[in-house]
Formats: sequence, C-alpha cells, structure tokens
Amino acid sequence: MNIGYQYITLIIAGLAGIIWGLPATHRLKSPYDVAAAFAVLCGVIAFALGVLLTFIPNFVR
Repeated sequence: MNIGYQYITLIIAGLAGIIWGLPATHRLKSPYDVAAAFAVLCGVIAFALGVLLTFIPNFVR
C-alpha cells in the first residue's frame, strides 16, 4: 500500500478549521459568524480531500 504522507498537513489544516470554526459560529456576531461557518466548510472539504489523497494517492487522476 502506497501512502501519501505529504497530505497529512491538509488533514491537520482541515481539522484546525473545523475545531476553530464550530465554536466561533456561535460565539461571533453577525456577519463574522458567516466567515466562521465558511471556514468550517473549507475545513471539512480539506479534511476529506486530505484523507482521500493520503490513503488513495491517485484518487484525482
């Protein structure tokens, strides 16, 4: 099995966006809560893409 270790930073960045953004969406006032919700969305996408690219390196080809 060939694992793409260079994509682990994408997983960590995605988790950081999710961990920061979820509480921030409830804590921040409008319109800043929209930016925090967008950070959560980007974090979920980055995390999912990082997991896919780590364990299935030729996924996007």
